[in-house]
Amino acid sequence: MGALTTPPPGWPPFLPHGAPPAPLPPRKLWPRALATAGGALVLAAAIAAALALRSLGAPGPLARDQTVAIARGASLRDIARQLEAAGVVAEATRFEWAARLLAAGSPLKAGEYRFPAGASLRAALGLIRSGRTVLHALTVPEGLTGAQIAALLEATEALDGSLAGPIGEGEVLPETYYFARGDGREELVRRMAAGMSEALAELWETRADGLPLQSPREALILASIVEKETGRDDERRVAAVFVNRLKLGMRLQSDPTAVYALNQGAGPLGRALTREDLARPSPYNTYVVDGLPPGPISNPGRASIMAVLDPASSKELFFVADGAGGHAFAETLAQHLRNVARWRELQQQRRP
Repeated sequence: MGALTTPPPGWPPFLPHGAPPAPLPPRKLWPRALATAGGALVLAAAIAAALALRSLGAPGPLARDQTVAIARGASLRDIARQLEAAGVVAEATRFEWAARLLAAGSPLKAGEYRFPAGASLRAALGLIRSGRTVLHALTVPEGLTGAQIAALLEATEALDGSLAGPIGEGEVLPETYYFARGDGREELVRRMAAGMSEALAELWETRADGLPLQSPREALILASIVEKETGRDDERRVAAVFVNRLKLGMRLQSDPTAVYALNQGAGPLGRALTREDLARPSPYNTYVVDGLPPGPISNPGRASIMAVLDPASSKELFFVADGAGGHAFAETLAQHLRNVARWRELQQQRRP
């Protein structure tokens, strides 16, 4: 073969005439050079990663507290875009990167979250990972019927699902309940029913001696009547009146029981009771039946149950409205009739 006329690839294209080619560096120096370059790259990458991690704690763009509801089944990309649209994060892609870096193996949980103003990427991620969702409050007033409580639950937009069936009288405990958006209505009813069972069992154990009540259910029935008679804590003494009447075998003659006999707890009657109403036969009308009705007429609160199980010491057997939002109490029929006459005078004076 003839002599090579072209240099090999990578060879210097031009050399001075007669000059020998430059020697290549010794092979034993190459690994050291490569190691030095690689170390520099690793160090640069480490510094970049440290700066990136530090930036995750920087304040975000949110100017004021913001509530965001993250739906069940939402992907990481969906959540990132939702947070960007809400102004919680500046860039959805940075949130996705941060989630993959910091939340690997830790799921982002659905729910309603309230992000504070200036929340960093790290704080936003931590909140969604924690599941600390916004809590809503639902206050169930004392004395509502089951139908009224069911309507209240149906009107609560943050709850989900339907009720499995009607709510019975005396079945649930009125108080304030906290729940997260998306919690089921039936789940909340179960909590309310458990609250009533626990409260009734607890208070029954502390009952006074000599009560004319044979069971916790009888206490619940009488408490439901007391609750409808008055919602004022300073007038729970009506419980003592009813307890005294039961001891003497007197009829309770409670107007709310007559109303319940007419409409089964659908709501206020919207008019005054008539003599015909009071004489209407019904197991719930305590003007015509002895003792307690067969079941509660409302959902009483703890205060009314306590008043029934530990009534005030008194000999009062009568009460009537006093015209000022309360009641006038009496031990004798004569005193009671005077109170009734006074109330009627007030009613006459207020008529146009």
